[in-house]
Formats: sequence, structure tokens, C-alpha cells
Amino acid sequence: MRLTIFWQRMREEFGEAYADSFARDHVMSELGGRTVRQALDAGWDAKAVWRAVCTAMEVPAARR
Repeated sequence: MRLTIFWQRMREEFGEAYADSFARDHVMSELGGRTVRQALDAGWDAKAVWRAVCTAMEVPAARR
């Protein structure tokens, strides 16, 4: 998954403002105690990060 698609899905799911806030501030155990931004900066695959977000936030399967 390209980062542009990842961020598009984040904005669609959480809204323009909250997607960025969530990515910067929400530490996730699914990402090894990292935020979304930290995981991406550390080289995690965007698709793996998206899956972790979906799991943690219980995003319905139809929107994953």
C-alpha cells in the first residue's frame, strides 16, 4: 500500500483533523508501543500499520 492511499484511508475513517492527531498521539500496542507516525518513520509497511489501526480501532471489515 502506498502512503498516499494509507493517509486517504486514515482521513476517510477518522476525519481530516483527527487522523493526523491520532497518528501523532495514539500509542498502539499493535505497533510495538509506537504511534502510527513513529511506526511509519521506523520503516513499517503502510499496509501493516493500516491493519494494526483497523484492529485496534475495530474498523469494520467492509472499510479495511
